[in-house]
Amino acid sequence: MKIIIAGGSGFLGKCLQKYFIVKGHELIILSRRPAINTEIYWDGEHLGNWTSQLDGADALINLSGKSVDCRYTLKNRKMILDSRIKSTKVLQKAIEMTKNPPGIWLNTSSATIYVHSESTLMTEKNGVTGDDFSMDICKQWEEQFFEKVTPVVRKVTLRTSIVLGREGGAFSKMKAISLIGLGGKQGSGNQMMSWIHYLDFCRAVEFIIDHAEIKGCINLTAPNPVSNVFFMRTLRKCLHFPFGLNLPEFLLRTGAFFIRTEAELLLKSRNVYPAILLENGFEFEFPDIEDALQELT
Repeated sequence: MKIIIAGGSGFLGKCLQKYFIVKGHELIILSRRPAINTEIYWDGEHLGNWTSQLDGADALINLSGKSVDCRYTLKNRKMILDSRIKSTKVLQKAIEMTKNPPGIWLNTSSATIYVHSESTLMTEKNGVTGDDFSMDICKQWEEQFFEKVTPVVRKVTLRTSIVLGREGGAFSKMKAISLIGLGGKQGSGNQMMSWIHYLDFCRAVEFIIDHAEIKGCINLTAPNPVSNVFFMRTLRKCLHFPFGLNLPEFLLRTGAFFIRTEAELLLKSRNVYPAILLENGFEFEFPDIEDALQELT
């Protein structure tokens, strides 16, 4: 296949590149800072030479968007929203101009779209979305994505949870703090953590591309979310680290201010279940957190 990945130079993009290249597929990366000959410049807002790459491509994956690992100042809030809405808009415009557009367009979203829940699993059918900055960003993003129907292009939005991998993302930070003795529970520890091993993330993307019956909003997360206290305890066990100091909520909020991020990233309970993937026969290689963390450590 010929696969176009917009915003593909980050952690998830690199995971997908390695996975698909080994399988013999052609990868074209749209990046604001192209570094190699398979990367093409785009700014995420305007049409350009990159649009020709869509003609005849098999799949388009959009991973674009400013990182939410920052303080939610007015400036950053605008950049977070604009980077998602504008990239989705310009890709839609490019597809409408293309004679032979990709058969599938996968647009990232986030499992954060669902409300804080410590007991109820959020499926695609029964999940409850709410109203705050993060949830509203996701809702506006998905509304923009599905605003226009392009009959020959199957649209799928990926409500992705924390992706665990060695070379970036949240796992490297969790491992680092655990190895200096700060790997206890965060806040109450009761908040649920939805997660997925990076290999299952890539396999699920491939599965969705290959199964024409899958469309709409898809939860991209392992089937067994765990509490924060269980996650951190399991991580310490896999690292063979004997203890971990707990980080109470007030300390997390104070620390988040000084390192210019938001405590919500750790304190919100994401209790998400991949019902559609499982109903369509997808089998996870790492359905349980201990197996996933053992492989990564």
